[in-house]
Amino acid sequence: MVSHHRRPLGKHAARHDPRTLSLAKYVKRGAELAPPASANWSSKTNQKWPMYLNDQLGCCTCAGAAHHIEVWTAAGKGKEVEITDADVLKAYEAVGGYNPADPSTDNGANMLDVLKFWRKNGIGKHRIGAFVSVTLHDVLVQDAIAMFGGVYVGVDLPLSAQNQAVWDVVPGPKGKTGSWGGHAIAVVDYDARGLTCVTWGDLKRMTWPFFSRYADEAYAIVSPDFVSLKRKAPSGFDMATLVADLRLLAA
Repeated sequence: MVSHHRRPLGKHAARHDPRTLSLAKYVKRGAELAPPASANWSSKTNQKWPMYLNDQLGCCTCAGAAHHIEVWTAAGKGKEVEITDADVLKAYEAVGGYNPADPSTDNGANMLDVLKFWRKNGIGKHRIGAFVSVTLHDVLVQDAIAMFGGVYVGVDLPLSAQNQAVWDVVPGPKGKTGSWGGHAIAVVDYDARGLTCVTWGDLKRMTWPFFSRYADEAYAIVSPDFVSLKRKAPSGFDMATLVADLRLLAA
């Protein structure tokens, strides 16, 4: 039996900043722009997923960022980069206020705070160019994964997720939203049956119903490791308007 019950969580409750740009604004709709039936970015990697300290600390928000960097550098650059535990720890200290000398400060972090830190300072010398919120709807999530090499997702996990080989919805008290706690994951693949994320040093499958019920925030990220603000935009994405909007926010 799969057992995750000893794994730390650490994602704070979703915080929705009205200034955060939305993916829906920049996706050009039309039948010819329907997302592909599947995406499998994890297959571009060496399939070795460091734990990034998330077996010891509630640093999932920063570990998830590190897993995205792995996928983007493998798929976008052709040379996979694994940042160090020290890089993840530095980000967690800066964003979550963790102090290794004081275990009581291991209290997790907010995903938006991690994204803002990542864009301004970088994690392991890898800075992102922009991020946009993704409406928790199957098609938009597929768009984001296919276009940008994954989605940074927060899930409000039920207790039932502690012992499932594939995360799925179950009835009863153990299936109650948030009965376990908040967790941040890098969702990197999808197909008709479900999605695949990287978490706790491994790939984890989940069904679409599980995602629809327990995901409470999601972000598509524009990273120079995969697609730059200065490069040609992914098919169906209005990069020019995104760049203009970013300039307005910075003004």
